[in-house]
Amino acid sequence: MKKSVLFGVLLAIASTTMISCKKTYYCECDKVYTGSSGSASYRDEVYTFDDTRARAEDKCENEERTGTDLGGDYSRECQIR
Repeated sequence: MKKSVLFGVLLAIASTTMISCKKTYYCECDKVYTGSSGSASYRDEVYTFDDTRARAEDKCENEERTGTDLGGDYSRECQIR
């Protein structure tokens, strides 16, 4: 009985460790300009996150924004690749 309980606990710990392991994820962000002549997309920046996939996706989404610069109005779209 003690061996099966110990085995169950070790299996649970191993499963949790494997599910929430940290890896390197790349977040690629593009600026998308929209104007009267259409739209254009340009690579803006690439971020590296050493984290779980869920946390890396959250961090990546936090890099999205809208704004205006010398190129005009843009929206910044980011996603994990």
